[in-house]
Amino acid sequence: MVDIALAILTVVGLSMFEIVSSVDNAVVNADVLATMSDWARRWFLSFGMLVSVFLVRAGLPFLIVYSLRPELGVGGMFVAIFTEDPSISQAIESSSPPLLAAGGIFLAFLFLHWLFLEPKDYGLRVEEFVEKRGVWFYAFVSIMLTLMVGYSLQAKPAIAFGATVGSSLFFVTHGFRQDAEKREKQMLGDKKMSDWSKIFYLEVIDASFSTDGVLGAFAFTLSVPLIVIGTAIGAIVVRQLTVRNIENVRKYKFLKNGAMYSIAFLGSVMLADAFGSHVPEWVTPLATGTILGYFFYRSWKSAKDKT
Repeated sequence: MVDIALAILTVVGLSMFEIVSSVDNAVVNADVLATMSDWARRWFLSFGMLVSVFLVRAGLPFLIVYSLRPELGVGGMFVAIFTEDPSISQAIESSSPPLLAAGGIFLAFLFLHWLFLEPKDYGLRVEEFVEKRGVWFYAFVSIMLTLMVGYSLQAKPAIAFGATVGSSLFFVTHGFRQDAEKREKQMLGDKKMSDWSKIFYLEVIDASFSTDGVLGAFAFTLSVPLIVIGTAIGAIVVRQLTVRNIENVRKYKFLKNGAMYSIAFLGSVMLADAFGSHVPEWVTPLATGTILGYFFYRSWKSAKDKT
């Protein structure tokens, strides 16, 4: 009974995190879909779901787990994921520190980039103070990575490798997103661009945004089935928001703040777990729900005061 309750709590936490962290993705989708023909919208919102949910949000966790234990082979990987054999689960868990370090650094850099450099509605006073000193972002993350790698090389070299992978992954995906922002502006003003080009663009952007959710999911659990279920539910809800309620979503201006503070918390949990300081699994979904709930309330109150 306890395991079932924890699984449900984990799936709920994963779904909430996926929904809120994908708000920007939903806004981009809505803006581009508004310029597309009816058949292209239907295709993206139906068949496109197969790519965003099953190929990316299901395939990426399987690939990540496989990278932890490649000697198991493809068949052994599926056994390791779905089996109840505790020895295999323990083997995967013991191989997870590089993954946790990579995910933790990626999420930490993502949060710090938002805090230092990205325009935002100020949900907390410290945000304005830090943003005015945005030039320190690169120094801050460089020192952070150097200290972590230096310490890890002596204690656990695999964690140092994971940290550099996470750093590289952040800058690669960040580069893609910056380019996507430029292309979006061109796309919205180019009436000659084909619907298929726009569909392809949206699928690539969705895959980029899903990286945050998938890596953050490993702070909740190492169970791939739970990750797939939770992130898939969240992705489906985001698609529905894209079509029906995107204008209402825009009114909740502090949702992005909640997503980013959740990302900061999840990154901290992953780094702590990577170095052996285990955080109970029930803490992550409860803390994430609390953070998201607080900023949802702030957003709701702000929207209500304006009406």
